[in-house]
Amino acid sequence: MKKTLILICILFVQIIFAQKYITRTGTTSLKASVDTFEPVEAINNSTTVILNIDTGEIASLIFIKAFKFKVALMQEHFNENYMESDKYPKATFRGKIHGFDINEIDTEKEYKLSGEISFHGISKEIDVLCRIIKKDKTIYLKSEFEVQPQDFNIEIPNIVRKKIAKKTKISLDYEFSKKK
Repeated sequence: MKKTLILICILFVQIIFAQKYITRTGTTSLKASVDTFEPVEAINNSTTVILNIDTGEIASLIFIKAFKFKVALMQEHFNENYMESDKYPKATFRGKIHGFDINEIDTEKEYKLSGEISFHGISKEIDVLCRIIKKDKTIYLKSEFEVQPQDFNIEIPNIVRKKIAKKTKISLDYEFSKKK
């Protein structure tokens, strides 16, 4: 019992003193456009992301309905028919930035980011590259990667299949400040 209590205290102290940076206004965008058709693009400016600068661990939460399209009908179809955002309202990511050391970032540096992305009821392991730079007390993270709708059981009807790219490009642009 004493050992368990001591272990809980140690973990609690680590959680309290871990240096975390956060954004609640991170930008996540997606693009699934085919050149000869109307652009299929959306942007979400309310992505919440927490970065633990001691360990390089990172976690994010995105509400699917917060993606905004230029065409209202496209947004409606995205939420109702493809992403089923009432049934699957959020996307999450939990992972780690490998080799991350806040003290070594004086210019933009590239890192491997790996972890588990979950949306539409499916979780997948991903490995992507990200670029990080620190300016004053702010940390900036940018990344781009692609996902395939069928990997997440998202069905594209035959009638619009040629108008939507086979791979969706996801872009991340996050500006972190120290959590207070």
